[in-house]
Amino acid sequence: MRNIFLFISRHFNLLFCLLLQGFAIYLIVHYSKYHEAVFGETANQVTGQVNKQFNNFSRYFKLKRINDSLANANEMLYNKLRQDFEIPDSIPNAVIDTLRIDSLTKYRKFTYRTVKVVANSVAQPNNFIILSSGTGKGLRVGMGIITPGNAVIGIITSVSNDYAVVMSLLHKDTRLSGKLKRTGETGTISWNGQTPNILNMSNVPKSAKVVVGDTVITSGFSTSFPAGLLIGRVEEIFSEKSTNNFLIKLRSFADFNNLNYGYAIDNAQQISVDRLLDSLKKSH
Repeated sequence: MRNIFLFISRHFNLLFCLLLQGFAIYLIVHYSKYHEAVFGETANQVTGQVNKQFNNFSRYFKLKRINDSLANANEMLYNKLRQDFEIPDSIPNAVIDTLRIDSLTKYRKFTYRTVKVVANSVAQPNNFIILSSGTGKGLRVGMGIITPGNAVIGIITSVSNDYAVVMSLLHKDTRLSGKLKRTGETGTISWNGQTPNILNMSNVPKSAKVVVGDTVITSGFSTSFPAGLLIGRVEEIFSEKSTNNFLIKLRSFADFNNLNYGYAIDNAQQISVDRLLDSLKKSH
């Protein structure tokens, strides 16, 4: 308290001058409509700028929550896409003396689940991605993973209750069926183990009218991915001398250097198809 009185006594003239100036401004603004309007406009501008900067500052600390909410919203939209449903063959369902004679009801085939990337590698011959979701959130081996931009990332190869390991497209053992969107020819997508975000597409016949800039999408010949997902864009085309095929270099639509969120694709028919394929392998 003593220090406060000392400060006031030492700076009494300055404080008294500021008090008088403040009182004078109050009288001018209060009794003059023009000055009141000018002051109100200036105060609004200053307040607006302060609030804007404060909102920008606070929004920075809310980015994680915003990203999470956007990822969940996209998951809901993905799960309403028309191609995720199919109309089953109604002929086998025609049964006498049953409530269900025939039906054109659409059945969900693909379900999308939001996942978050917690680790990722791009510089190794065998690159993997780790997700912070596992069997506890419905993930299983064989599920395809895509970016929020609908681009293919890889396939889950191992899963625990809380985490899942994804074999990236940037893995030397990756083999994925792709299709030229414009002309329809299919080929095999792989990675040469050299440059991240650059993929190879082989087994494309030389009769294909492929040009630089063409889009390559998933063919649908896989239980992990539906048809039409983005894989890459054609950058170079080479003619293989020993075969009747092209070797095509693609730039992936997925940016493997910047993966944060994604979606796991749950194919309701995947388990049945995999069991059938396993039984065929065992029988031969």
